[in-house]
Amino acid sequence: MIMAHVGAVVAAVTGVLSILLHSSIHKIEEGHLAVYYRGGALLTTPNGPGYHIMLPFITTYRSVQTTLQTDEIKNVPCGTSGGVMIYFDRIEVVNMLVPSAVVDIVKNYTADYDKTLIFNKIHHELNQFCSVHTLQEVYIELFDIIDENLKIALQKDLNVMAPGLTIQAVRVTKPKIPEAIRRNFELMEAEKTRLLITAQTQKVVEKEAETERKKAIIEAEKIAQVAEIHYQQKVMEKETEKKISEIEDAAFLAREKARADAEYYTAAKFAEANRLKLTPEYLQLMRHQAIAANSKIYFGQDIPKMFVDNSASSGQKPEAHDSPEQQETSGRLEKHRKAGRSATRDSKASPEH
Repeated sequence: MIMAHVGAVVAAVTGVLSILLHSSIHKIEEGHLAVYYRGGALLTTPNGPGYHIMLPFITTYRSVQTTLQTDEIKNVPCGTSGGVMIYFDRIEVVNMLVPSAVVDIVKNYTADYDKTLIFNKIHHELNQFCSVHTLQEVYIELFDIIDENLKIALQKDLNVMAPGLTIQAVRVTKPKIPEAIRRNFELMEAEKTRLLITAQTQKVVEKEAETERKKAIIEAEKIAQVAEIHYQQKVMEKETEKKISEIEDAAFLAREKARADAEYYTAAKFAEANRLKLTPEYLQLMRHQAIAANSKIYFGQDIPKMFVDNSASSGQKPEAHDSPEQQETSGRLEKHRKAGRSATRDSKASPEH
């Protein structure tokens, strides 16, 4: 009996210890910090990832995420300046809490700090934005800047209220609007699209016309440039022909001048040579050579008389009784003397000799 009672007590104690041990041991995931409350008071020492022990039923804990997390705010109402109520189906806020700021933020805003600092703030800032803008602006014209405005407004307040909590991005879905207004917007967008298509078609036509005009201008410029090149080519050819003609004329003039100078020099030298050569002795020699060249042999009883004196060398006419051979010889000698005297006069009259 006693043994059974002892066994029951041991079993009960074991059960209680197991319950206490199970309540005191807890696990913290990676990317989280555990903050502890003892008797409702927040302890200043958090614990990191892993297994930890705490006093059961006296100490409690909350796990706070310190990595990037995305908070979703759904069905946010928003009234525009025109009195139209619209609803944003979902707004996502990507934020991160640094580990060093966990205790202070949890102490000031509890472990559910995101409800106070993010959810409520999103409602407030979005309604502030919608209240000063029309439905046209909120739904179409300024929709692309809503998320950026929300991010800037949230971060500005968090820098003062909760340093260490940063907003990485805000994503806003298209709001829901009344069906009648939505149809009107669709019709308006269709008209805008048609207008844009018409404008783009007009731009295409204008661009094609501009392209054709530029092509015509380019073609005209090409023709003009080719004509200019041909003109320049012809001018260069004419200039080249002119230069070649001038060079040929100059060469011909130089050749003619050289030929004239050579002829003049030859005549002058010939005259000088004749002047030096036509001495009385040379003329006498030529006379005798001419007589000797024209000598004839006669056979018979009557021999013609042959008379040669100095009258031929002095320029007198031959005697009537001279034979034709003697008269011819005297004429040739007279021509030699005249040519010699004429060459002598020319050489004396020339300024170069």
